[in-house]
Amino acid sequence: MRKADIVLLFDRLAARMPEPRSELSYHSAFTLLVAVVLSAQATDVGVNKATAKLFPLADTPEAILALGEEGLREKIKTIGLFNSKARNIIALSRILLERYGGEVPHDRTALEALPGVGRKTANVVLNVWFDEPTIAVDTHIFRVSNRTGLAPGKTPLAVEQQLEKAVPKDRKLHAHHWLILHGRYTCKAQRPLCPDCCLIDICAHKEKTEALPAKLSKRKRA
Repeated sequence: MRKADIVLLFDRLAARMPEPRSELSYHSAFTLLVAVVLSAQATDVGVNKATAKLFPLADTPEAILALGEEGLREKIKTIGLFNSKARNIIALSRILLERYGGEVPHDRTALEALPGVGRKTANVVLNVWFDEPTIAVDTHIFRVSNRTGLAPGKTPLAVEQQLEKAVPKDRKLHAHHWLILHGRYTCKAQRPLCPDCCLIDICAHKEKTEALPAKLSKRKRA
């Protein structure tokens, strides 16, 4: 995608979503970390339903450990992979208490060393809580980046590296949420809503855009 079109892409997404934010429910760095760990291979809606029951009872590392692995499993059993996620959350809670005084570290290496926390989870925490211009490439961002031609790549890491180069500096803080929300609600995996897409005229996904009526394409360019 041309540099001018990349600027236009983010201008349009910003116009549609002036203040994008995570759709996960959280109220602290720790609850955000737990929610993101739980969100692996799960929907934000499903995670929010589970944490609505969990966080009023346990929203700190101490409280999670007091709840215990069995008690935690009971609260998150509606989420996929809840057994392994419960083990990881118990383990990371213990590490946070032992090494960081119960606080979530503002450090990528430290975050990625926590059980159940990979690069994507660390990027989300760094971006959402610590306001770092990181981009966590999930299935939505991977799809949008490849489909539009913004940052094509065969792996999430390759796409992330391309996005780091492509995204304008003044757009990096919110790029993660603009792309994920666009993928979640417009550029869907199945039946993308091309007629409603503000990027239709600069999107490289020709199978969809070229099939639209010419007058629609012209209107979208405005």
